Amino acid sequence: MPVKVREEIVKTEFLIAGGGIGGLQAAITAAGLGVDTVVAEKADTRRSGCGANGNDHFACYIPECHGDDFERVVREINMTMDGGPWQDQIMLRTWLKRSFDVIQLWEKLGIKMRPAGKWNFEGHSLPGQQRYHLKFDGSNQKKVLTDTARKNGARIMNKMLIHDVLVNREGRVTGAIGIDVSRDEPEVVLFQAKAVLLAPGMAARLYPGITPAYMFNTPCCPAVTGSGHAMGYRAGAKLVNIDVPQGHAGPKYFARGGKGTWIGVTSDLRGECVAPYNTKPSRETGDVVADVWPSVFRDKMIDGTGPAFMNCTETPKQDLEYMLYTGFVSEGIDSITDYLEQHQIDLRESMVEFGSYNPTMSQKGLETDEHAATSLPGLYAAGNAVGNSSGNVTGAAVFGMIAGESAAEYVKQAEFEDISDHPWISDHIQFYSDLLSRKGAHWKEAASTLQNIMNDYAGLNVRSEDILSTGLAYLRQLKEYARRELSAGNSHELMRTLEVMDMIDLGEPIFLTALNRKETRGQHRRSDYTYTNLLLNNKFQTIYKSGDEAVMEFRNRR
Repeated sequence: MPVKVREEIVKTEFLIAGGGIGGLQAAITAAGLGVDTVVAEKADTRRSGCGANGNDHFACYIPECHGDDFERVVREINMTMDGGPWQDQIMLRTWLKRSFDVIQLWEKLGIKMRPAGKWNFEGHSLPGQQRYHLKFDGSNQKKVLTDTARKNGARIMNKMLIHDVLVNREGRVTGAIGIDVSRDEPEVVLFQAKAVLLAPGMAARLYPGITPAYMFNTPCCPAVTGSGHAMGYRAGAKLVNIDVPQGHAGPKYFARGGKGTWIGVTSDLRGECVAPYNTKPSRETGDVVADVWPSVFRDKMIDGTGPAFMNCTETPKQDLEYMLYTGFVSEGIDSITDYLEQHQIDLRESMVEFGSYNPTMSQKGLETDEHAATSLPGLYAAGNAVGNSSGNVTGAAVFGMIAGESAAEYVKQAEFEDISDHPWISDHIQFYSDLLSRKGAHWKEAASTLQNIMNDYAGLNVRSEDILSTGLAYLRQLKEYARRELSAGNSHELMRTLEVMDMIDLGEPIFLTALNRKETRGQHRRSDYTYTNLLLNNKFQTIYKSGDEAVMEFRNRR
């Protein structure tokens, strides 16, 4: 069945792929500056992305609270989950300095940045240091940002999947290929744009979840599947830091993020703390163990000293009530509270086993500069799809704002370019038509095979030349089979199939960069290169496509 193609090309100065925190903030900013802006979101911007249900920690620098010693702030933030070695310091400094701009804007828009009536900083902190994570109530953030983007003049196209970015021969962005999945029959929609922002999030289903039979039991939004990483890579943009994996942690079989919202301590089976940071639950600092030692739960199972638990048995009653009925609601994980109540589980009597989750490629992806620009003219990125910046919700919001500002300047001098004869368009239309016409394999077959390959050959286990090379060969075979044999019966299945194809395309540069990093560093453990190469300290590995060739290099941390 030939895929339906909309006759009218959507023409806009600034196209935003992904209506999460970064995408919506970019839309608010750009549209507010008079830029013709379109947000394309494959779900619905009111409840999409990893901030769909809320957030409750906003890493920030507020001078009246933290003082004028900005260098101290940078040093101490670097010891939290929002700092660390895999972030360019220029990016950290940028989002820190602009964080208060976002806070003030969001408060003005109606997001509760001071739900307690004052600036209140809790969690994600080492004892003895200043606290930088503003405790806010983000339960309404997506609705507020959606309403504001529309009020400022941005057009929001929900149920609109962006599958690829179009670039000209010089590598400049000219538009994108989208698919309207709002009806049972999909419809291809072409976009002509001067600038494009990629903000579709991390890759939640590239690796197996904690319960592989339930593919959508993920600690973050299961609909974010590395499409920004893949689109950027196919277009020729640089990816960075995708070679060293890192996972998240939370309740072992009830996958939820928000570990910093818990008020307890990480303990062994006997209730003894596994790290020296806190011996008693602290609402002020939170339990920082999993921030500074993300693999703690997996490591302790491997070495036989596990399992490890979130221990709230000594949490004061008022703090426990606050955690369950305020913190979890603000963070959007109050389904945990519902479950505890349904099964009459009292956290003052029972500990909750935590587990390490597999990598999601969060904050490992597209390389950008402090203006949110990628290596391709007119292409910007923000949020979890960016590989050299952290900050979580703060980073997404700040660089979304900056992307909107940068795009507003860029479109003043950029010209629209005709896309009707772009060779990718006919190729993509034919591929979609093939998927819809044939009777073949279901997308889940390819998805589960992909997850097994990534987990067994490029996961958190030990790596080697032989292991990685074998996995890469299997991945390339899977791509051939998938393109030849997968089928889709409707819009939903086509969307899921293209998600799998995006993740396969992301898997290849992961294998290539892991092969090229001939050392052991962090969770990248090589049995054939067991040492850490000091010459690679403070260096990030990048990869991009030049024609059909992958180009890899190590560059200095900025």
